[in-house]
Amino acid sequence: MIEELNKSSDQPEQVGYQSIHYLVKYPTARTTWLDYRRFDGLIAEIQVRTILQHAWAEIEHDIQYKALEALPAQIKRRFAALAGLIEIADREFQAIEDENKAIEVKARQNVDLGKLDEVEITPDAVRAYLDKRFGVDRRMSQFSYRWTAHTLVRLGFSNLAEVDKCIAPYNPDRVSRTLHGSRQGQITRFEDVLLAGMGKALIIAHPLHSTNDWWSEWKSETLNKMREKGIEIKSYLPPGYPESHLQPSEPNNEDPQAPASSISS
Repeated sequence: MIEELNKSSDQPEQVGYQSIHYLVKYPTARTTWLDYRRFDGLIAEIQVRTILQHAWAEIEHDIQYKALEALPAQIKRRFAALAGLIEIADREFQAIEDENKAIEVKARQNVDLGKLDEVEITPDAVRAYLDKRFGVDRRMSQFSYRWTAHTLVRLGFSNLAEVDKCIAPYNPDRVSRTLHGSRQGQITRFEDVLLAGMGKALIIAHPLHSTNDWWSEWKSETLNKMREKGIEIKSYLPPGYPESHLQPSEPNNEDPQAPASSISS
């Protein structure tokens, strides 16, 4: 690096273009290599700024530097106001990102400490919970955890304590081997015990129920297979289970802690 230039205004009352510029070149030792000789003596500029700072730079350049005449005072005032809003938005985006990271760290700590009632349903929290409860499975993608978190929220779960209560009666490894003949992946084992814990109620409120008939038929067949193999099916309903799917005879207070079969417990 040859030089670092801070293009932001050093006047606190002024807002507008903000960027860090770096002047860089290859070191002499590198340009002695055959593939890099053509870069000898050349200097490149790297401009570092946020997306909003870049948007502002493009707009400001097009209007101010390409204008044939000086901008009217009214437009200049609006420009200044807009620049201030962009700077505030930039700071707020950064604050949101920082807070989100802090929440993720706290959620993981609460999972480790067993304070599941303090952990909201988020993809990162679901991953931390499943890693601890079912074992780490590096084959799982971020999409899998996002979809699982989305599904849990749609089913009416609001925190991990409710999820844990639903699947508490079951040994996921034993259920998996009984159902599939082998120990399946992390999320498959979780989905199996969740289905056993909620029964038909899961299928009815699942995001795929209304769009994929084959999925509903597949899960109904899985429930029948569980019954045939002696896996007890319960009817736990999360506190936020969609009321539109509740029947008058279905209370929202099923206790999954009742004694389960030898396969479930």
